[in-house]
Amino acid sequence: MNLLQRWFSKPGAVRRWALASVIANIGIIVTGGAVRLTESGLGCPEWPKCTEDSLVATPEMGIYGAIEFGNRVLTWVLVAIAVAALLAAWLRVPRRPSLVKLAFGACLYVPVQAVLGGITVWTGLNPWVVGLHFLASIPLVALSIALYVRSGEPDGAVVPLVPRPVVLLGRGLVGVAAAVIVLGAIVTGSGPHAGDADTPRNGLDPAMMSQFHADLVWLLVGMTVALIAALHAVKAPERAVRTAYVLLVVELLQGVIGYTQYYLDLPVLLVGLHMLGAGVLWAAVVAVPFSLRKREPSTDAVPLHYEIHGEREGDFIVEREPEPAA
Repeated sequence: MNLLQRWFSKPGAVRRWALASVIANIGIIVTGGAVRLTESGLGCPEWPKCTEDSLVATPEMGIYGAIEFGNRVLTWVLVAIAVAALLAAWLRVPRRPSLVKLAFGACLYVPVQAVLGGITVWTGLNPWVVGLHFLASIPLVALSIALYVRSGEPDGAVVPLVPRPVVLLGRGLVGVAAAVIVLGAIVTGSGPHAGDADTPRNGLDPAMMSQFHADLVWLLVGMTVALIAALHAVKAPERAVRTAYVLLVVELLQGVIGYTQYYLDLPVLLVGLHMLGAGVLWAAVVAVPFSLRKREPSTDAVPLHYEIHGEREGDFIVEREPEPAA
């Protein structure tokens, strides 16, 4: 029971599992990319089994089978983390329905991603299905970020920290970033790294699709610079400004990797780094709207036994200010 309390019901447990979920979901984007970049996409030619006769990869299947099966195993890591986050949200005292709903949503969504992975195998790595399988990780990262942020704040009313036009600009960034990532997946489907030597591509012009992708990236960078300027103009809180600057740095690094890989004819290592950058970029941009508002403590919040000497802010305990001497 003590172990259960330590891992799942202590203050901050939900937040820690949510962070683990963010890392794991970005990680599976990278490992999924490794499967494609090493041409191991059909290393396990069947699903849910690896072959008709074996649930796991066999020595005869070589390195390709090991890589593909290894990526499938990582799906179970996502399942375990999602279940752990749900358990932590459920055991939290007092229980917060908002956290339980977010954690439950992630639990329901992980199997959807796994099924899409199976469909990619059944369709012989159809580039459109492969792209959809990659994009399935994007909502999971967003859910995990939301759970991470919400577990660190109370359940009261939302209070904007900046004027509404700035809030809308922050939301617009998320929409443009989503379009950038979707178009990036389409670019990948037109390029040389198919996941298997015999897999056809989507038939689109790689140069043209890359240009469209780059144009959207520059739009995203421009909007981020505009957001930073607006935040300074309205004297936004330091956390909001810092979040916007982090996003800009991630965008610039991702842009450097993207242009470099393009002009070097898509070397495998840089393509893998670009996929990692896509996951980090999405996490950074989803955090922006959360940084532009706060939540007031709920009037219905139940005090916790460990709050005797502190004040609660979400799952954080902060020391009370000492009362002035009489």
